[in-house]
Parts: sequence; C-alpha cells; structure tokens
Amino acid sequence: MSDHKKRRWGRLVALGITLAVLVPLGYLWATSLVPGEYDAAQMGYADYGGGPAGGHEHHGGTSVADLTGPKTGTPDVDVTLVARQQKFRLASGETVDGYTLNGTSPGPLIRARLGDLVQVTLVNESVKDGATLHWHGIDVPNAEDGVAGVTQDAVPVGGKHTYRFEAEQAGTYWYHSHQVSSDEVKGGLFGTIVIAPPTPGEVIAAIHTYDGKRTINGRTGTARVELPAGTTARVRVINTDNAILRVGLTGTPYKVVAVDGREVHGPTAVTAGYPLPAGGRVDLEAVVPPGGMRLVAGTPTLSLGIGPAEAAQQELPGENVDLLSYGTPAPVGFDAAKAVRTFEYRIGRRPGFLDGVPGLWWTINGHKFPDVPMFMVAEGDVVRMKISNTSGQAHPMHLHGHHAVVLSRNGVAATGSPWWTDTLEVGNDETYEIAFVADNPGLWMDHCHNLPHASEGLMTHLMYEGINTPYRVGGDKHNEPE
Repeated sequence: MSDHKKRRWGRLVALGITLAVLVPLGYLWATSLVPGEYDAAQMGYADYGGGPAGGHEHHGGTSVADLTGPKTGTPDVDVTLVARQQKFRLASGETVDGYTLNGTSPGPLIRARLGDLVQVTLVNESVKDGATLHWHGIDVPNAEDGVAGVTQDAVPVGGKHTYRFEAEQAGTYWYHSHQVSSDEVKGGLFGTIVIAPPTPGEVIAAIHTYDGKRTINGRTGTARVELPAGTTARVRVINTDNAILRVGLTGTPYKVVAVDGREVHGPTAVTAGYPLPAGGRVDLEAVVPPGGMRLVAGTPTLSLGIGPAEAAQQELPGENVDLLSYGTPAPVGFDAAKAVRTFEYRIGRRPGFLDGVPGLWWTINGHKFPDVPMFMVAEGDVVRMKISNTSGQAHPMHLHGHHAVVLSRNGVAATGSPWWTDTLEVGNDETYEIAFVADNPGLWMDHCHNLPHASEGLMTHLMYEGINTPYRVGGDKHNEPE
C-alpha cells in the first residue's frame, strides 16, 4: 500500500473512531437536556408498583389547584410573612447576606392548636427569584404544599399567596421556601411551626448553618434557657441544614418522645446521641436537674443550656439511639402485608450529562433526571417502598404529604415503637423498607432533603390517579422547585 493510501486509510480510521465516540456522546448530551418548561406530572416514566395501571390520565380529572384547604371560615391563626432578600444580623450579632421573614431568620414561630384553621399569607417584598412556603412534615392538602411549578407558581417580587389548612397533626414542624430551595433555605428563608399548646417546659431549637456558622435559633456558641429544677422539659429540635446531625441532652437521661411530629410509643430513658436527619425533627423530654442540662448539636461548642444553672459542657456519648428497636410496639392502623403496590427506589450514581453538563450524577432505578420513575398510586392504596442506596453518600429522603412507617432496615425487622417518618436518612449501602397509605390525593415530591442533591436530580414524584397540574417548572414563571 502506498504512503498516500496509508495516510488516507489512517484518516478514515481516525474519523471512524471519532464518530464512534462523538455520536453516542452527542446522543447522551441531547437526551440529558431538560426542557425550558415542563409538566411535572409528565416527567419520566410511570411505575405502577405491580398495581392497576388504569385511570392515570393527565388531561381531565382533578387539578392540584382544586385540592385546597378550607376556602371559607375565619382563621384561628392568621399570619402574614414578608420575605426579603437582605443583609441581616444573627441573634448572636454576625452579619449574613441572605433571606428573612418579617426581618428575621429563622422566621417567626407559628403556633397552632389541634383543629385550628391556619392562614398564612406570604408577601414577597424583594426575593428576586421568587418564593413559596412548604409546610415540612404537615400533610396539608396538595394545593397548600408550596412547591413551585408543581402546586403553585412562585410568588414574584410584589406578589403574595395565601395558604389555608387545618391543623390536624400535633407536633414539631417547620416551613421553608420550595423555590430555588437549595439557595433560599440555606440563606435563611425558613421558620418553625408547632401544633400544640405552649407548656412551661417547652424549648424550641432550630439548628441552621449560615455562611459556615452553625447556630441554634440564629445564635452561634452557647446560650441558656431558664427553667426551674424539676420542670418536665420538652425540647423540640429541628434540623434545617443539609446533613445529618447528632443531637442529645447531656447532664441527665432523656426520652425520645416524638419523631417527625409523631409520638413514640413506650419511650425509655437514654443518654446516647440521636442522629437527626436533614429536615427531620425530634422531641426530647427530661426532668430538669438542679445543675441544669444542655442540648448539644454536634459538639458542645454549639449547645443550649436548659435549667436554673449553667450545666457543664460535655460530649455526647458515642452510641446512638436506634429507632428500629426503641420503644414498644403499637398498632399502625393498616396491614402492610396487604400492599396494593410495591415500589423500588434505588439510589445510585454514574457519570454522564445532566441538562447538558458532564459530571457524576445521581440516579433513581438506574435513570438520571428527568427520565426518572413516577410512582403511580390510587387513593386508598396500601403502598410499600424499598429504598436502597449504593451512591456512596447518605441521603435524607423526604416524601411530601404523607408519613410512612419503617418496616425494616437491611432486612432486620422493626421491633420497637412504630417509627413514623417523613424524612428518612438512608446511609450508603443501606436499605429501608417503608409502608404508607395513599390517603392524600395530589402530585407529591419525593426527594433528597440534602437540597443540593435534589437540585442535581435526586427527586421524583408520587402521583395519584386522575390528577393533573396547571403549573409548569421553568417557563415565564421561572418556577424552580429545587
């Protein structure tokens, strides 16, 4: 073969190799693009979990906009929250460039009693990307859920939106923006809501990190709440950050009396730490000793003294409370063995493109966003879901609009109090099986509450039959739920 033919053949081989590489890459790039505007009810593919596939049409049926709370009646709790994007001072004096509600972060405590009609009006004074309010852990009607592009449009600067719901579930909860939430929650657009009458021994502790400064109730370092010795204290702890945090009381044994707004059956006294997932809440109860006690959030350098005296700073013990066996069994109100649908939620990670950007991206059942499963249910279904994680990182998984009971972890059955949760930490190489009743119709997000992970595609939805949404993610409303 002549040199000319060899060179020509070499060029053809090189071209072939280049095309063999570029064409598949181009296809992967093109199929990774997220539309500039899309309907969350039509993303990905339908997964019926082995149940009936009928009646899940997206056109006709019921709009999420019609699944509201009570439209009439004088509210028992009526609050207006004004959202601002601004520099502000923490309670401990440091300056933060972020977001406030009524001039503070955390925003005002909202207090309600069981049966109250709650009305909250969000006014966006200056949050340029828009804002919403999501009631984390409260199983509100779908239209009140506060997810931009799914259950409402983001509230633009100068706009307002009113939420109305009945306080049907006593407990510790929080509210936060679900518009560009990975930025707005981090920057301070959140607050706490407690559905229970105030008691003399109640202490509320919202943990949040602002610009690298971890705080309790917006205060760095240590502080103290005065309570007389002998008082039964109920410490409501809320983790508003993106990672799990070990919390607990030092100076006296305590009980874990509620998790994610649900009472624990038969709690016993412990001294161990409690691993609180991102977005999760836990209520700790103890009798205040004469020397006081201390809520520790990670390390003693961030703690809240409780009592008549300044308790010594102590590390939490190395062991953790394990909810799989903590407390005593009790009925859950349904038979998980009679599930109508059984879903797999396998969390992984692999290289590829997401919206045209190369990287190492999260997957759900082997698929990258937006080609992820839509978990399809009908009202009244008993649902089981197995969540497994081989992604290399832990994920606090949050299902909106529902509480699920944990059945097992890594094949070991739960034996303690029913472990009801709305925000479940699934560690790397862990597998949880959960169950719930589909009793709240709508289109519900089911996502990682490490909010940057959700913005990177670790989110999908639980979809009821016959439900549709008039809202769109993206588009001229600039709805960006994560």
